[in-house]
Amino acid sequence: MTSQDPLGQQFSSSAARRVSTHDDGSLDVMGSVGGWRGILEAALPATSFLTAYIIVGDLPIAIILAIAVGALFAVVRIVQRGSLVQSLSGLVGVLICAAFAHFSGEARGYYVPGFFINIAYILALTISIAVKWPLMGVIFGVIRGEGFEWRQDRVRRRAYALATWIITAVLASRLVVQLPLYFADNETALGVTRVVMGVPLYAFALWLGWMITREREASSGP
Repeated sequence: MTSQDPLGQQFSSSAARRVSTHDDGSLDVMGSVGGWRGILEAALPATSFLTAYIIVGDLPIAIILAIAVGALFAVVRIVQRGSLVQSLSGLVGVLICAAFAHFSGEARGYYVPGFFINIAYILALTISIAVKWPLMGVIFGVIRGEGFEWRQDRVRRRAYALATWIITAVLASRLVVQLPLYFADNETALGVTRVVMGVPLYAFALWLGWMITREREASSGP
């Protein structure tokens, strides 16, 4: 894939649209994670599930509540004329988690899909670094107007690889912390760490990666 590859440009542009910037070109961390709505949509279904299970101790009720919260967010987005894919994607995720909990008969089953998603992203990010196309470079490069030209600069390429490693480390840390809790059957701690290590930690890693690559960019200038 070259810097003129239209397929590569299309992919990077699509990925870059998920990262927001301010008018001055700086990273908009809150916008990149969907603002407060995005944070609530990511956290509340799982939080509702855990809270209901702890208080009532009934798995079906906890599952129904999580689905209800996810459905409420989806309906609100549809009413506000959001895109159908964006409106339903969160609900689909909740339904998948609920299905795992239901068919396993255990509350901890709700968190299993998250493990597979993290593993998939870790593999994708690691491969992107190995083939010298670090994903954060693909995304940030488009946002900064660099395209793929940063690949010709070893310093820039290493900076973007480091930013990609930071995101990878966050995903890996989730597995390191949460898998032992899963196998220990500690649903409460698992649910709490799922929320704490979710959007907030990802947002910090995204900001850190942006700042690291921005600093390298400045230092390599005239």
